[in-house]
Amino acid sequence: MTESLPVDGSSLTLEQFLAVVRGNCAVEPSSEALVAIRASRGAVERAVAEARPVYGVTTGYGALAGVVVPGARARELQLNLVRSHASGTGPPLPEEVVRGLLLLRLNSFARGLSGVRPELARLLADCLNRRLVPWVPEQGSVGASGDLAPLAHLALALVGEGTCVDREGAARPSREVLAAAGLLPLELAEKEGVALVNGTALMTTYLALGVADARELLAASEYAAAMSYDALGGSLEPLDERVHAARGLREQSEVARRMRERLVGSGLTRPVGDHGAQDPYTLRALPPVLAASELAIGWASGVLASELNAVSDNPLIVPGEQFLSAANFHGQPLALALDTLALGVQYIAGFSERRTARLMNPALNRGLPAFLSAEPGAHSGYMIPQYLASALVVENAGLSHPASALSLPTSADQEDYNSEGAWAGAKLRRMIENARRVVAVEWLVGGMALELRRPRTGGHGSEAALRALRGLVPALDRDRPPAPDIERLAAAIADGSLLRRVRAQA
Repeated sequence: MTESLPVDGSSLTLEQFLAVVRGNCAVEPSSEALVAIRASRGAVERAVAEARPVYGVTTGYGALAGVVVPGARARELQLNLVRSHASGTGPPLPEEVVRGLLLLRLNSFARGLSGVRPELARLLADCLNRRLVPWVPEQGSVGASGDLAPLAHLALALVGEGTCVDREGAARPSREVLAAAGLLPLELAEKEGVALVNGTALMTTYLALGVADARELLAASEYAAAMSYDALGGSLEPLDERVHAARGLREQSEVARRMRERLVGSGLTRPVGDHGAQDPYTLRALPPVLAASELAIGWASGVLASELNAVSDNPLIVPGEQFLSAANFHGQPLALALDTLALGVQYIAGFSERRTARLMNPALNRGLPAFLSAEPGAHSGYMIPQYLASALVVENAGLSHPASALSLPTSADQEDYNSEGAWAGAKLRRMIENARRVVAVEWLVGGMALELRRPRTGGHGSEAALRALRGLVPALDRDRPPAPDIERLAAAIADGSLLRRVRAQA
């Protein structure tokens, strides 16, 4: 890319974050950030020269905070911290998550409250710009003293003692990878080890990616719901704007408005005033249920907006060269946002699976063939994809239990209440992956059911969704393995291409 994003510590948006971690946009510390970084670095150097006891700089950590370390060994303290804290395990974090760690540490340091050198900020930017991916294991953070273990593995790679993942996914010594990119390993100076490992970068990255992915998932689920609504001949009365004005919940009114727009021109839905049998909740209650998911996404977005530009290491250096030791690294707000977002994702998936099940059932699908099979009996149609959706919803139900509901103490009870936000984020990613496949199944069956209603057609939005679907997956005229179709659709939801196809068809 020809332009770099200036990183200043105070103006990073979700859109910019995604452009860097998923779009490989280049970055650079802003000139103002470098001035602030140098100023806070001077404060650290003077404190060391004066042999002042400063937590994490000239003292030990956690329960060892009362142990003073001589100035001559202050740099050794930083390297030992990184080495000792690199105790993670499990599979490596995906590249986009590691890029999020690099970007958020850089953005935090750019505020000039952390006491690191400009060299460290530039190395973080170089790793992003040259697509170096430190090997960072998924497990090990309790989400309270920051994401200690994962960030220690990140730091270990920067100092040339860790591992990086190459383009083929193979692990290589980070010293070799840095050298091949023309970079020197970092020699940690005072305060830099603790600045690297303290912070909420992993939890915040999980939240940023989760908010973006949940938004895309919700939109995709609404188009699937529109096809199902048409195919099942749903009533437009529960979508009437007067109903939602009476409740006064903005998100509910917005869901209803979007559904009305997608059903405009339908020859299948029942008009307002048609007082036949009431529709099932999965049609009639679409606005309030999906509004709950939208509320979860919106609230999590608010938490994220501040955390993207948060300084969350410890201690912080404020004007007057005062070192303040506190707990900005504690992830409780992030853990709550991640756990809440997980529930919103589960609502989307659970609601979608119930519509899929109704479309499969000849007793409930208003005249459609069993399992939407062209020849029920000889062909099973979409019977088993609904099993898959059911299995994934059940798995997500277990994963949706809030991680932040449990805390175990660490560091000899010095750190006696932890957020577990990193686990909340890791399971959220799996839940979103599962939910995409659940929604992909509804796309398959909703589109097939809509076609089986021919010559009558659905609303403009439903028909645009059907055309987008058929650009990726052919109709089911005889049994074939549905797994490739489900994966193709789930991938298209993940990268946004499915909704782009819909908008192109509108």
